[in-house]
Amino acid sequence: MERSIFLSAAIGALSCLGRVQAASKALHRGTAHVFGTELTVTVLHADEARAQVAIAAALCAAMSVERMVSLADQDSAVCRLNRDGVLAQPDPQLLALLPQACALSDLTGGAFDVTVQPLLHVYADAQRWGALPERHVLDSARAQVGWRRLSFGRECARFLQPGMELTLDGLAPGYAADMALSVLRRHGISDALVDTGAVAATGGGGLQWMAGLPDLHGVSLGTVPLRDRCMATSAGGAAGAGSIVSPATGEVADELVRVTVLAPLGLLADGLAAAFMVMGAKQAHALAARLPGVDVLTVDRRGEMRRSAGFGMMAS
Repeated sequence: MERSIFLSAAIGALSCLGRVQAASKALHRGTAHVFGTELTVTVLHADEARAQVAIAAALCAAMSVERMVSLADQDSAVCRLNRDGVLAQPDPQLLALLPQACALSDLTGGAFDVTVQPLLHVYADAQRWGALPERHVLDSARAQVGWRRLSFGRECARFLQPGMELTLDGLAPGYAADMALSVLRRHGISDALVDTGAVAATGGGGLQWMAGLPDLHGVSLGTVPLRDRCMATSAGGAAGAGSIVSPATGEVADELVRVTVLAPLGLLADGLAAAFMVMGAKQAHALAARLPGVDVLTVDRRGEMRRSAGFGMMAS
C-alpha cells in the first residue's frame, strides 16, 4: 500500500495563553531515514541535552519498527514469517501490533487486511508486463488472503493456510509515530511532533503544532492543527505496484484519490486511511462518525472534497 508522504510538518504560532510558558523553551529537532522518507522528531523543551537524549531514543524506537516489518530486509520478523509460514517466539512488539491490526480488520469489515500481500504481488508482477492481472490469477491470490487465518501468541505466529503473506506497511508509519511519542513522554517531553509519513503531535506548553496536507494536483490544501492527535494520508494510483487493493475483491480501489484521517493514535489513523480508500466516501464517513476522535477528509476522482465536522483546516 503506497503511502502519501507529507510535504511538511510545520510549527504554527504560539497560542496567547502559552506564550510565557513556551518562551522559556526552545525547539530541538532530530532526523533519520525510515519508511523511504525522512523521519523527523521535533520537541519543545528548556533543556537541550535532555531533549537530544529523548529525540535519539524516539528515533531508535521508530527505526526498530521499520526493522521488524520491512519487506526489503530478509531478516525482518515479517519476512521470516512470510518465508517460513511460522515465526517462533515473536518479538513482544509484533505481538502488540498484530491484535490491533486484526481488530482494525474487524472494525472495517475486512477493508483493511494485513494478509493482502499475495494480491499486491500479483499486481506488481502484472505491472512488469504493462498489463492488469487476469481474473483467475486474482481469484487464486484472493484465496490466500484472510486475517482470520493468521494465528499468533507468545510461542509462535503462523499462517493457517499455505501461500499466505503478511504486510504491515499500512500500519507501520503510524505505529512508529505512536512508539516515538511514547518514548518522548517517558523522557519527560510533553510537547512534541513526530513525522514518519504519519504525523503525530502532543502538547500542553502552548505551541500549536501544524501538519501540512499534501498538495492535490499542485494546489495546496493548507494545514491541520494537531494536538494529542495523529494524521495519516493514503493516495490512490494507477493499477500496479503501489495500488491500494480491496482484500475482498482483489480489485484496485478507484473511487477516491485521497483520504486523510485524524485519530487519537497513529496506528488507527494510518490503518483507517487505507481502509477508507477501499470502502469509498459514503462508508468511510459513516464509520468515522461512529468512532470517537476520528475525522476524515476524502477527495474523489471528480475532485469533490468532503470532510467531517471535526476536520479543521487552515489556509496555507
